[in-house]
Order: sequence, then C-alpha cells, then structure tokens
Amino acid sequence: MSHHDALLETFFAEGTERSAAVGPEYRDLWTSLDAATQGGKRFRPALVAAAYRAFGGQDPALVGRVGAAVELLHTAFVVHDDVIDGDVTRRGRLNVSGSFSRRASDAGLDDDRAATLGRTAGILAGDLALVAAVRMVALCGADAATTRRLLDLLDHAVQVSAAGELADVTLSMGLSPVSLGAVLTMEEHKTAVYSFELPLQAGAVLAGAPEPVVGRLSELGRLLGIGFQLLDDLQGVFGDEAATGKSVLTDLREGKATPLIAYARSTPDWHLIEPYLGDPTLDDDRADAVRTLLAACGARDFIEDLADGYVAAALGVATDLDLPQDFVSWVGTMTDDFVRRAA
Repeated sequence: MSHHDALLETFFAEGTERSAAVGPEYRDLWTSLDAATQGGKRFRPALVAAAYRAFGGQDPALVGRVGAAVELLHTAFVVHDDVIDGDVTRRGRLNVSGSFSRRASDAGLDDDRAATLGRTAGILAGDLALVAAVRMVALCGADAATTRRLLDLLDHAVQVSAAGELADVTLSMGLSPVSLGAVLTMEEHKTAVYSFELPLQAGAVLAGAPEPVVGRLSELGRLLGIGFQLLDDLQGVFGDEAATGKSVLTDLREGKATPLIAYARSTPDWHLIEPYLGDPTLDDDRADAVRTLLAACGARDFIEDLADGYVAAALGVATDLDLPQDFVSWVGTMTDDFVRRAA
C-alpha cells in the first residue's frame, strides 16, 4: 500500500471512530465520504510523487502526506460538484448525496425532502474533506517556508477552481457567450489547476526545486490538464461506459457546455444538433444520432486533434525540463488509455 493510501485509510478510520460518539447519522456521513474516495486512480498523488522524485526528493512519508492532501482536495471538489450538478451516482454507485437521499426515501420522506437531505450531506462531507486537505498540508512536516509555499499553492488552486465551477454553471445556463475559448478557459480553471498544476508544483516545491522550474511546471500542468479534460469530455459522449464508469448520456441530456459542443455550435450542422441537447428524456437511439452528427460536422476530430496538441506541448515542456523518461512515458500511457476508452 502506498504512503498516501495508508494515510487516507488512517484518516477515515479515525474520523469514523470519532463520529460514532456524535450519532449514527454523522457516522454515516464519514462512511459515505470514505466511500467517495474509493475506486479512483489516485493519479493526483502520483503526480505529486513523480515531481518530487524528479527533483531529488527522498522522503516517501513526507510526499505521501502532501499527496493524500491533494487527493482529499479532489474528493471535496467531486462531492461538491455532484451537489451542484444534482448527481446522485459516481462511478456507477450512489455518491454521498445519493446515499443519504436513498436512506431518507426508505425512511418514508418524500422526494423533495430526501433530496434536501442528500444535498446537505454532500455539502457537509465536501467541507470535511476540504478542511482536512488544508490541515494535512499544514502538518505535513516540511519546514515553515516550504509549508507556507504549499499552502499558497493550495489556496490558489481552491480560488481558481471555485471561479471555474461558477463559470461552468454560468455557461450551462446561457448567461455568458458560449465560445470554444470561454469553455477551454473554464475547464482550465475548474480542473487543470488543481488536478495537474497543483500536484506537479507541490511535489517540486517539496523537493526544493528552483522557483523558475516551479513556474514552468505551472505551464506543464495547465497543458496536461486541458489535454486530459478534452479527452474526458470526449469520453462523456463517445466513451465505453463499461470501461469509464461514466454515462454517455448525461452530458448530452444536460446540454453541457463542453469544447466538443462549443465547436459544433460554430459549424453549419449546429441547427441539426441543438434540438437534441438539454433534453432529459434523450435515449440511446437519439444519442447515437447526435454522435453521428458530432462526428460528421468535424467536432470529434477537431477536439481529438486539439487534445493531442495540448498533450504534445506538455510533453515538450517536460523534455525541456529534463524530467525523467519514466514520467514522460507514464503520461503517454495515461493518454493512450483515455483515447482507447473514448474510441
């Protein structure tokens, strides 16, 4: 078991044990939050560790604590994002909100009150994870100057991600012009900064890398993050549900403002595509028709090429920084996996 996994296991065991003294509902909150961390790839802690090793870091316990903190930050954002989107499942099973809503329904509450309890649980669980992430960085064991720098990076990631989440909802409601540039910026802010830029920079800072190099890692993280988010958006429409655990109907039913849709909006076929989007009753047959149109208008090819360009640029920065070949190969393997599951 990796150091960050062991730390997370201990964190949830201690939290669940303390919660028992408060009451069964609060214990259920911790149990659901623990479940929310299961099943992920843990690639954010892996990025922290990879950057740390690349710049000479040699304390696996220290980097494990920071990696665990980054994973808790991810958990907080995921749980809150599900509340914002009204989702009750994640990776094919009930999430925090869904678990509490189901229990409330089973206890006889009507749908509205059950949903309210679910949203409440999701907000509170996300809060617990967010505070724990900050605390874990603050107590990671690094010297005072390094810890302050790590907290600055964490704060920046939270600030930018909050702005990105707000922009995502604003775009989806049509309150801002939906353009490819606006959507790419939103995705950079919402996902790339905390999922890629923060882990890479945190690992480098923890290893004592020079500040100019840490700055270049911001560029690397941004490029990687956007590239992977583009591939993730493709999976959300064209992916294999069995491989990804993600519905290929949700984005279309919600009319989500993704780069794929933003590009399609600029094509002559948009008038054929638009009627299908944002329809909560969209079925598999009509979704297949949308996929055919998105491929025919060139949107799929354009986004695939754009993703390839971002990832290639990121690998170019990695080469410039003389990062280890195993890191570059690992990124390439991750990319190939994303492409395979979106095929």
